[in-house]
Amino acid sequence: MDPLAAHKALANPARLQFMQWLKDPAKHFDESAYRQQGLGFHIGVCVGDIQARSGLSQSVVSSYLQTLKDAGLLESERIGKWTYYRRNERTIEAFAEYVRNEL
Repeated sequence: MDPLAAHKALANPARLQFMQWLKDPAKHFDESAYRQQGLGFHIGVCVGDIQARSGLSQSVVSSYLQTLKDAGLLESERIGKWTYYRRNERTIEAFAEYVRNEL
């Protein structure tokens, strides 16, 4: 875990909001379409749903999600033509521990 990369990734308000949404996806997204496909939020949230909720362009959302993934804060899974993102709780916990102990 690179604390500087995590700090930089979370310094953007939209990226921080994505992390908040993904903490409790059922509160922010409709899971019914996922269930119809035999999926659930345990695999993550589709980029298209994040893009629709944010109102940002697809390219910006993809870039922001990649930044969070590169920092280790997100994991992704590709199913068919869709990519789903979920939080990487181990890295988030390591970052929180770093903040508690080092700052």
